[in-house]
Amino acid sequence: MTAINGQQGSGRPQFKLSAKGQRALTAGHPWVYAAELSPAGESDLERAEADNGGLVDVAGTRGQYLGSGFYSAKSKIRVRLVTRNANDRPEDPAFWQRRLQYAWQYRRAVLRAEDLLCCRLIFGEADQFPGLTVDRYNDILVAQTLSVGMERLKPVIFTQLCELLRQDGQTIHAVYERNDVSLREKEGLPQYKGFWPETGGAAAAAAAAGSTIISENGVRFEVDYVAGQKTGYFLDQKKTRQAVAELAASRRVLDCFTHTGSFALNAARGGAVSVTAVDSSRLALQQAAANEALNDFATKVDWVEADVFDFLPQLGRRAPYDFVILDPPAFAKSRRVVGQALKGYKEINYRAMKALPRGGYLATASCSHFVSPEDFAAMLGAAARDAAVELRQIAYMQQAPDHPILLNVPETAYLKFYLFQVV
Repeated sequence: MTAINGQQGSGRPQFKLSAKGQRALTAGHPWVYAAELSPAGESDLERAEADNGGLVDVAGTRGQYLGSGFYSAKSKIRVRLVTRNANDRPEDPAFWQRRLQYAWQYRRAVLRAEDLLCCRLIFGEADQFPGLTVDRYNDILVAQTLSVGMERLKPVIFTQLCELLRQDGQTIHAVYERNDVSLREKEGLPQYKGFWPETGGAAAAAAAAGSTIISENGVRFEVDYVAGQKTGYFLDQKKTRQAVAELAASRRVLDCFTHTGSFALNAARGGAVSVTAVDSSRLALQQAAANEALNDFATKVDWVEADVFDFLPQLGRRAPYDFVILDPPAFAKSRRVVGQALKGYKEINYRAMKALPRGGYLATASCSHFVSPEDFAAMLGAAARDAAVELRQIAYMQQAPDHPILLNVPETAYLKFYLFQVV
């Protein structure tokens, strides 16, 4: 390996970027796509030298060092940067130990002490662990590993993370892997789920349950980290659910797409007069009702099994609600369906606006990364015009701070959440 910028080479294979790839990288994005390599940037020799999941260097059009990252032989994302400092040594476990300390110190700074028991500890690129997600539910860590580089490194990461938390007085018994996601196949990785073997006997004891009870904003929920969606629970809306609870007092609340009842039960805790929660999944509603039984709120929730797209049009203008919550699943899971997704978002928001009385309240969200904040806001404006109402914005929020956003990495920002009054 030749010297880079006059410094001694790292000994890693080097990939040279095209001008387009260099612009993307210097603008702050950490990914290098295969199409962004220069025509000679991925020669047969370099490909042979590069170890799938191993570390490589990335150079600009003049050969200047731009960063180091994990190489993926099968993914369109050919290199995921982990550092832009030529003096860093990501081969050294101490490098990752420092990264973990930074991630934990950040969460200690931005979260309440009680929230540290159930939070996202590692949020992929936003914490400079590309392709890795780790959520904490009490004494269980639930991990998803979506890049081949992190797959190879996880024995180091998981061991260090457990040690770091225990040294800080946290109780951690096991790491459960939720690698049952199709994205792993793009990296050439198999799908599976189960306890990380190195957690030993504690994992075996925890496996008998497969679930744990968490507390969010004073509401108790059962998290099924073995069979639940994603890692078992959606931690990213903790702050938005708190905002809903604060606005729900003395109101008649309709929670659409309730799933396991997170918004509905936060509204009940906040003192809503009544709460109706709608979802098309009978299993989700059964889990939601079980969650309600874990709490002792004066307001009881009416759980309704129905398709929200059928339920809302039946309400008309005399609906018995003055607060409607719309928290649908991601309507756009790729860029090509954004137009259709926006039609779906507009339909449910239009129907909710028509059903609300003047002075009523609307909470509406999109977790589709491919739907931009500008497109979501424009859709809401169009829905309001069609419903002949005006929207007074109370708050605009994004994901909770344990899901940090990097300004130059748009993929880290996905949640859009508005609170409005209909006037």
